[in-house]
Amino acid sequence: MAKLIVNDVTLRDGMHALSHQYTVAQMVGIARRLDEAKVDLIEVSHGDGLNGNSVNYGFSRHTEAEYLTAVKAVLSHARLAALLLPGIGTIDDMDMAKDCGVDTIRVATHCTEADISRQHIEAGRARDLDVVGFLMMAHMIPTAELVAQAKLMEQYGAHCVYVVDSAGAMLMHDASEKVGALRQALDCQIGFHNHNNLSLGVANTVLAIQAGADRVDASLAGMGAGAGNTPLEALIAVTDRMGIDSGVALYPLMDAADELVRPIQVRPVQTDGRALMLGYAGVYSSFLLHTERAAERYGVDSRDILVELGRRRMVGGQEDMIVDVALDLAQRR
Repeated sequence: MAKLIVNDVTLRDGMHALSHQYTVAQMVGIARRLDEAKVDLIEVSHGDGLNGNSVNYGFSRHTEAEYLTAVKAVLSHARLAALLLPGIGTIDDMDMAKDCGVDTIRVATHCTEADISRQHIEAGRARDLDVVGFLMMAHMIPTAELVAQAKLMEQYGAHCVYVVDSAGAMLMHDASEKVGALRQALDCQIGFHNHNNLSLGVANTVLAIQAGADRVDASLAGMGAGAGNTPLEALIAVTDRMGIDSGVALYPLMDAADELVRPIQVRPVQTDGRALMLGYAGVYSSFLLHTERAAERYGVDSRDILVELGRRRMVGGQEDMIVDVALDLAQRR
C-alpha cells in the first residue's frame, strides 16, 4: 500500500465548532504542531468554504486571506488546502487563495450535483493546483449513483474524488462499499471524509483505507461540526498499530489536541445526545449549533427538529429552514 495522504481539517471544519471564531494566533499555533507532525495537507477557510461569510452561515473573526497567509508562513512540510463550494465561493476566491499560498483546492458539491463543479475543477487545473472533488452527504444516494457523480468530477480533471459523510450517518458497510466502488471505477485518487456522529469515525476511516482510499480527513480532538470529524490523533494511533504508513508522528498530535484544541472548544466536541441525532437523522453536521439555538428560542426539542430536517432531506445551504421547522413544531404543540 502506498503512503496514506492525511488531510487535516481542524482549521476549516473546526470553524463550525467555534462559530467561525478562530483567532489568527490560534490557527498559527495549531498549524505549527500539525506541520511538525508531518501532516500532508492542512485545510484553512471559513467552515462553509471560501467566501462562506454570511448571515446564513455566520461570520469569521478574520478574513480568509489573513488566515491563509499566516498559516502558510509557518509551514515547512505540509501543503495548504482550502475548500470551495460553487455558488458560495467563486473563481476570484480561488485566485485569492492561490495568491495566499494554497496548493490544493477542494471543490465541494452535494452528492447529486457534481455537474456544477466543472467550471471550478477546470479552473483549478488551469492554475496548476492539486484539485479535489468533494461529494457531500454521500449517504443519501445509492452507490451506483455516487460512482456516476464521481466519474463526472474525474472527467472534469479532479486529481482525487472524495466520499464525504457530512452527516456522520454511514454505517461501516456503507463506507467500505462506497469507497470500494469508487476505487474500482475511477483511475484518480479516492478520499474519505466523515463525522463522528455515530462514533464510527475512526472505524469507518480505517475501512475506507482498506477499501482503497488514498487520502483521508481528520482533525485534532475531532474538532469539527456536530460530533466532530475523525480524531486525527486516534486515527494515527490506530494506523500505526496496523502498520499503515502515514508518515505522521503521533506525539505532536496528542500534545496539540490536549494543549491547543480542547481548551478552546466552546462546547465539547463529542458524540453527545444532540450530535448523535445528526447521524441518526442523517442531517448535515453543521446544523448542530443552528438547531440548538432554534430549539432554545422556540421551546422545542432539538432532537425533533433534527428528525424533521432529516425527513425533509434538508442539506447544507438550507440552514434557514431550521427556524421554519422549529416554528412548525412549536405551532403543533
